[in-house]
Amino acid sequence: MLEESPRATESRCHVLIVEDNPDGRESLRLLLTLLGYDVEVASDGREGVQKALADHFDVAIVDLGLPKLDGYEVARRLRRSLGREIRLVAYTSCDPDDAGDQVRDAGFDAHLVKPASLQDLIPRLRGDISRN
Repeated sequence: MLEESPRATESRCHVLIVEDNPDGRESLRLLLTLLGYDVEVASDGREGVQKALADHFDVAIVDLGLPKLDGYEVARRLRRSLGREIRLVAYTSCDPDDAGDQVRDAGFDAHLVKPASLQDLIPRLRGDISRN
């Protein structure tokens, strides 16, 4: 029996990036696509919630400082509607020590500071590291 490679497993991971900065959004989308992830994007919080509820995503990477709905509200709405069916990663320039309690209370599984290295990002997409 052949075992799946980590890359094959990652390629089935459906990721939603909710980021209002066009350059940051496109850079992260391109990087994850090149790594084999199935990636979609949203440019504001309201669009992010709509997309997440309309399709099945394994992970949502959500900026906290979004227009229309901030990232905290995106997380709260997705947790209420989807429960633990989706892994939520806060992706922001805020220091985890400053936003940590709010991030946890909103329902995020992990917190990454921009720009995140691949060594920090990939384990959080897989769910290997939580609430950091």
